[in-house]
Amino acid sequence: MSKYGVLVMGPAGAGKTTFCSALIQHLRHNKRSCFYINLDPAAEEFVYEPDLDIKDLITLEDVMEEMELGPNGGLIYCFEFLLENMDDFLTAAIDPLSEEYLIIIDMPGQIELYTHIPIVPALVKHLTRTGALNINLCATYLLESTFVVDRAKYFAGTLSAMSAMIMLEVPHVNVLSKMDLVKDMGRKDLKRFIDPDVSLLDDDPAENTTSAGAESAYDGGDPASAENLMGGGSFKKLNRAVAQLIDDFSMVSYLKLDVQDEDSVGAILSYIDDAIQFHEAQEPKEPADDMDTDWQD
Repeated sequence: MSKYGVLVMGPAGAGKTTFCSALIQHLRHNKRSCFYINLDPAAEEFVYEPDLDIKDLITLEDVMEEMELGPNGGLIYCFEFLLENMDDFLTAAIDPLSEEYLIIIDMPGQIELYTHIPIVPALVKHLTRTGALNINLCATYLLESTFVVDRAKYFAGTLSAMSAMIMLEVPHVNVLSKMDLVKDMGRKDLKRFIDPDVSLLDDDPAENTTSAGAESAYDGGDPASAENLMGGGSFKKLNRAVAQLIDDFSMVSYLKLDVQDEDSVGAILSYIDDAIQFHEAQEPKEPADDMDTDWQD
């Protein structure tokens, strides 16, 4: 029997836990069952208490104190410990769930887990059909919509999303979150960022400061300063190379999310359901037994 789940990822501050809460609320309003798993060992506040919490297994605070590790190293250690205890922790909790449940997995915001090291790919293999639990899994990568104001940051975030898509090898939905923060931007301007394109750099407002920054470096300014490094010609070439790479692969496109709008949350859920083929596996509901009628001649 297949199970169905969504892996909610993205950089710190992208609104992953807020999206999970909005998704749970939407599912409850529509009388759908869900199972909420928190895999962020540093998370503390939740609108809905997780059904399964990694902090019951290990916490980042304890690891940092006992192992004398920093936040990043401690988080990696937590996930390595999770992989060692997968059967006793994750499998035992998920295995009894029926196919009517949507398993929502809230991940931490350290993007190295998805893009640089094989920890989350190993977790995904355990959860999906190639692993023990046979979960039809969809990865949902959130990127904060305010990134569109800074084209370099936007393309860097998009590159991280594309890297996660390649590393995890599962159906993927990319989302621009916190759309309520960019309501002042015109709809036509926002639409340009739905499908990343290298032409977005052609009218980048930061281009006007690039030449000024370069000139200041030659006019006695410090060429090693952050302002000059981020505004120099080399940085401009790097941004264009990253944007061109994303454009060449043509893998990433975004959906827009405003968690305060239930229709917006429902639209994201519909894409997730399609990706994991959730509705195709549901049994059609039969009329109530008391509606049966005995026909007589």
